Amino acid sequence: MFKKSRRNIVLVIMSTLVLLWVGTLGVIYVSSYLELSRQNRQMLRRHADLFILQQPINGQTPGKPVPDRKPDPMDLPAFQLSTFYTVAMTYDGEWIEVNNAKPTVHSDQELENLAFEIVEKGNTEGTEKNLVFCMVDKGGYLLVAFMDNTILHESMTTLFRYTLLFGGLAICVFFFFSVFLARKIVRPLEESYQKQRRFISDAGHELKTPISVISANTELLLREIKDNPWLSNIQYENKRMGSLVQQLLELTRAENVLPKMEKIHFSRLVKGEALPFESVAFEKDLILRCDVEKDLFVEGNSVQLKQLVSILLDNAICHSMDGREICLTLHREHGYAELSVINSGTEIPEKQREQLFERFYRIDAARDGDDGHYGLGLAIAKAIVSAHKGKMEILCYNGFIECRVQIPRC
Repeated sequence: MFKKSRRNIVLVIMSTLVLLWVGTLGVIYVSSYLELSRQNRQMLRRHADLFILQQPINGQTPGKPVPDRKPDPMDLPAFQLSTFYTVAMTYDGEWIEVNNAKPTVHSDQELENLAFEIVEKGNTEGTEKNLVFCMVDKGGYLLVAFMDNTILHESMTTLFRYTLLFGGLAICVFFFFSVFLARKIVRPLEESYQKQRRFISDAGHELKTPISVISANTELLLREIKDNPWLSNIQYENKRMGSLVQQLLELTRAENVLPKMEKIHFSRLVKGEALPFESVAFEKDLILRCDVEKDLFVEGNSVQLKQLVSILLDNAICHSMDGREICLTLHREHGYAELSVINSGTEIPEKQREQLFERFYRIDAARDGDDGHYGLGLAIAKAIVSAHKGKMEILCYNGFIECRVQIPRC
């Protein structure tokens, strides 16, 4: 129980941290990439505006007037150090001039082919083969300008790599911190729970002796005085107290004592334990029907498994409503021996089903234990199933209540 709580605390802390980390990383990476891309496009557009054709066409150098140089945010070292390529061509697609930066990274032919594809597609700007491009009508010819985007990609890759590296290290550190924190948070609850269990165990053992003495003295007085209503009341309440103490001790034993495990013929054990309950069911006008698959074996403790079957059958018989049958089944199910006890009854709200396995929990709070049930039976059953590394659940459907137990098969 406390291991699950610690895992849940660690899971919540780590999920929150990872979401914050991923969100922060995404915002930083995307915003940085968009900002650098915007700056690169502005620099490329500025380069295209400043371009002057070196080769005249028909004795003239066509082109739009070059704007006066004014202070501009693009007049930065980044603009001066950037690598640009330009391809000038006529409206008919004939090459006029190719300006290729040295040292050459892309051949003239590659740039010409890429510029032709861009003109054919009619794209005015975009990215192709790690090059940012823009197409400009220079008034008499078309200019396709390129800017090498390698530095941007490498910068973003480096940013992403180091963010992952240091973020991953931070997540690892926070993981161990969250484990430590979860233990600190759960430890007071665990200590309180352990003290409660020790108290129940100690109180149960201490109460056994006075209950036995009261029972013996009551028996002797009844022999002497014969029928006496006050002594009968004492005897009745003493029996109730003895039953409660016995269940408390059984619960403590199931939770704290590791049972001796051996190979158990589970089919035979279930049949043998169900046999006495046929007469109990008959007395309450019920029929106990059993469907037990042969030769099912489990690794377990025979005493606890018998107690488990008894608890489930006793619980089903006592709480059966408006029904004639109690159905007990045992069969193979995906590596488990699945034991199921079904009785008719009012549907239990889903929120209350898990509470049924808590100590002293009773759906009908008005009942005071006159029937010998104090809300400990299913808690004992749950502890036995957990000791056998199994699973237990309560299901409700169509006016029936099913208690299903799965224990690993040998």
